[in-house]
Amino acid sequence: ECIKKIDGEDKVVKTCEPGDVFGELALLYNCPRAASVVAKNECVCWQLDRESFNHIVKEAAAIKRNKYESFLKSVSLISSIDAYERSQIADALVPETFKKGDTIVTQGEPGDKFYIVEDGALYAMKGGDRVMEYKSGDYFGELALLKNQPRAASVVVDSAEAKVLSMTRLSFSKMLGPLQGLLARQADAYK
Repeated sequence: ECIKKIDGEDKVVKTCEPGDVFGELALLYNCPRAASVVAKNECVCWQLDRESFNHIVKEAAAIKRNKYESFLKSVSLISSIDAYERSQIADALVPETFKKGDTIVTQGEPGDKFYIVEDGALYAMKGGDRVMEYKSGDYFGELALLKNQPRAASVVVDSAEAKVLSMTRLSFSKMLGPLQGLLARQADAYK
């Protein structure tokens, strides 16, 4: 159990199960431990020193960045920006996986993410009509973020599985700021 003193009392803030991790925040942010961890019964724990942990985390981040940077070169919107900006975007992307029939965004709902299709087929529905098809390298969700309006269409997975890379509104504004003029012009071309 992870125990933290709150208002002078020891409170359990997390119960660890096999496969769980703890202590990573102190290593990541070089700060004091936020809680104590006490074993309720006999268990086996593995530990990593700060140097090993940082090496693993940095290596995993570098692998992710290289994978997404290479992919982003094939995304028409992003292919024209410089390598540094592309690497910043790669770091901000979060992979998400959906199954056939899943609705990724729903028409009329507020938008909080921008999406790039990594793999799979999707389609946009507007007022019950299928208005657009999406494949690897295509993107959607920018209209709601650019215009601060509800989603203009629903986007549904057509293939057995679809992998998309998402970016929050805040990251979208920071990272794609230089592209907003281009995005706005392209947005005017939508039905």
